[in-house]
Amino acid sequence: MHALKPIKTRSFLQHVTNRHNGHYNCHSTPTCRAFISQLSDPPNSSWLPSIRSAAQLGRFTHALALYARMHRSGHHPDPFSVSAALKACARIPSHRFASAIHAHAFKYGHHSHIYPQTALLDLYSKLDGLESARKLFDEMPQRNVVSWNTMLSAYLRAGELESARRVFDEMPVKDVVSWNSLVSGYAKAGLMDQSLDLFRRMPERNSASWNGIISAYVDVGDIGMARKVFDEMPVRSSVSWIAMISGYSQSGDVVLARELFDRMEERDVFAWNAMIACYAQNGCPRDALGLFNRMNKPETNVLPDEMTFSSAISACAQLSEMRFGLWIESHMACVGVEMDDHLRTALIDLYSKCGGVEKAFELFNGLRKRDLVSYSAMILGCGINGRSTDAVRLFDEMLRENIVPNSVTFVGLLAAFKHAGLLQEAHRCFETMWSEHKVKPSVDHYAIMVDLLGRNGSVEEAYQLIKEMPMKPHVGVWGALLQACRLHGNVELGKLPARSCFELEPESSGYYILLAHIYAEAGEWEKGKRLRMAMADKKGFICKVPGCSWV
Repeated sequence: MHALKPIKTRSFLQHVTNRHNGHYNCHSTPTCRAFISQLSDPPNSSWLPSIRSAAQLGRFTHALALYARMHRSGHHPDPFSVSAALKACARIPSHRFASAIHAHAFKYGHHSHIYPQTALLDLYSKLDGLESARKLFDEMPQRNVVSWNTMLSAYLRAGELESARRVFDEMPVKDVVSWNSLVSGYAKAGLMDQSLDLFRRMPERNSASWNGIISAYVDVGDIGMARKVFDEMPVRSSVSWIAMISGYSQSGDVVLARELFDRMEERDVFAWNAMIACYAQNGCPRDALGLFNRMNKPETNVLPDEMTFSSAISACAQLSEMRFGLWIESHMACVGVEMDDHLRTALIDLYSKCGGVEKAFELFNGLRKRDLVSYSAMILGCGINGRSTDAVRLFDEMLRENIVPNSVTFVGLLAAFKHAGLLQEAHRCFETMWSEHKVKPSVDHYAIMVDLLGRNGSVEEAYQLIKEMPMKPHVGVWGALLQACRLHGNVELGKLPARSCFELEPESSGYYILLAHIYAEAGEWEKGKRLRMAMADKKGFICKVPGCSWV
């Protein structure tokens, strides 16, 4: 009758038990398999709670194995155990397992019971699509609010917003989940006016309602509206505060993010992580490490987790602070945090930026799964350390693995060509970014190309590239051209980037000194003298950045 065909159950029961005890289960270590083999069957009344508990803990194959053992031990499944097993199938997902349990629903007369039917509805929508799900929904002899919500969620998951709204309007009874689902659906479609209108009309709102609309405004970049809703909240949970801190982090406003963080009466590890990540992601690595140190004090009563360490290591990488980074790496073991791929990637970034490319490769080769972030970090590390051959090899390797490069990947690749002085290769890479990989060059990519052209003596070509930029050049672009003008003694052109640098960073003395050197090396002593006198007149407004060594 439906897309899922019931199958013989004996082969399924043996199959799922074998897969659970073998290599299919995500916990299939020898110790875990030995433990599973020693499990005794629970009492008759405990089968359903055991199956349901396993599913709720995310151990879906374990839940199916318990269901199979229940059946093999002679206990017929009731509607609720069938429903729990079907929910586990939907999360794996598995047609074969679902078909066998569907057969049980027919065999034991549960196919018309509302709980198995609702579980089947969710399963059809995830495995076979909306047509099968809608057919089953229309044939259900009775429906409750969960059934309606399941159909509503299926349409929203498929992006069928108009159909979802029709289901919502037809619902005889709507609960807060119904309202939250549709509000979220409009928000994900970018229809914030409709989303807010529906939110205002809700007869009752729970914490998820408020947090959902705040997160939706954060996602579309409207931090002002997100704050307005936040201020209207009658009761704020930790999630509410963290959503706003993350929103300010995305907009680059670390001051307001810290203001909210300081106002929190109780801070859990997620709140600390949000604020530390805010600093690390917005160019405030010292503040990130300062907050990390404060979090580790006993009075906070909070232990750092993987995300805490990842943000702290990222801050160390920005500062090239190898010594503190190594302490963080050792401290992870002290608090029982295991090294996962996310942390390994953060350490790859740290080691490569501090010159430890071999150690970075060692960590990279130890990754369970290499993704875009890990490849980009390693390519960037090779790029800034002059290992252009390795950078190109890694880039080709990620393309063979069908990993789509992003903007950071090309920053690393262009940096590799720049350090090796490979102008033609850099040109080809820059031109194919958009034409082949659909990555639009950013201001950082232009800065690298300007620097490379300038170092190779093509100063006029570098200036022409700046004029063709679709965005406003930042001080790094003009600074690269100014350095090239000094390197090749181009006095006339040097005045232009110098003037732009003075406007963008009027407090920095470096650009004044560069232009003074250009005048001096061209023999124009009087102009150089006037420039230094102008610097003296602005004493107190212009500062000299002290030099330092990380070695």
